[in-house]
Amino acid sequence: MKFLIGTSGFSYEDWKGSFYPESIKKNEMLSFYNGVFQSVEINVTYYTIPPAAAFEKMAMKTGGAFEFIVKVNQETTHRRKENKSAIEALHQAISPLREQQKLGGLLAQFPYSFKNTEPNRKYLLETKEYAKDTPLFVEFRNNRWAHPAVKQFLKENEIGYVNVDEPELTGLMPKQNWLTAENGYIRFHGKNKEKWWDGQGSERYDYKYSMGELEQWLVGISEVLKKSYKSYIFFNNHPKGNAPANAQTLKKLLVEYIKK
Repeated sequence: MKFLIGTSGFSYEDWKGSFYPESIKKNEMLSFYNGVFQSVEINVTYYTIPPAAAFEKMAMKTGGAFEFIVKVNQETTHRRKENKSAIEALHQAISPLREQQKLGGLLAQFPYSFKNTEPNRKYLLETKEYAKDTPLFVEFRNNRWAHPAVKQFLKENEIGYVNVDEPELTGLMPKQNWLTAENGYIRFHGKNKEKWWDGQGSERYDYKYSMGELEQWLVGISEVLKKSYKSYIFFNNHPKGNAPANAQTLKKLLVEYIKK
């Protein structure tokens, strides 16, 4: 049961002193990160697509077994007007990762307003087509997608599904252990109910999981691992260094659980 665990992003200043050494420089963070984790989500691409040279440098700072999951641009998931050109630009930028076999796939995180409708399902197929042979993983925020027919639809079209842990609020996605493609995917966003809808900046992700909360996921994660070739697990609760701390804890728990 193979899994790669990591965090959503890595270059956070507030990780200094808890995860990173206080004196670490920005350009040293990824190499340090790779000493602990084997995979990372790149989120900057949601806001802007860096040049290929930036990804070339990232690849050089990581070992041969390291994998990157790259979030698609907001044009693809939120604006949805120039999807083809946005993904083509992303393909060009991340070509160094693909060439060095460090590209795990693309992550499309759709907003709550993106509901389960026929036009939106067609849009998913279009996005999958533009992704070409790069694995595509989709994350939904609206619980209208939590339907068996959606699971079958994604399976038939080889679109990966992102299981999420987030606040138990009306309309949000429930806890699941779906597998719709070769590889599994799980993201932990935290359970900050108070700041989820109206928090500023990263406030909605300001949350630290307890040991008990992580243990509650062990059965579900193991079910995904049993059925998948490999699975990606990421923590997006990045404020205050909570993500790397929780990721390391869950990694230990999973290793022990699998041994039993």
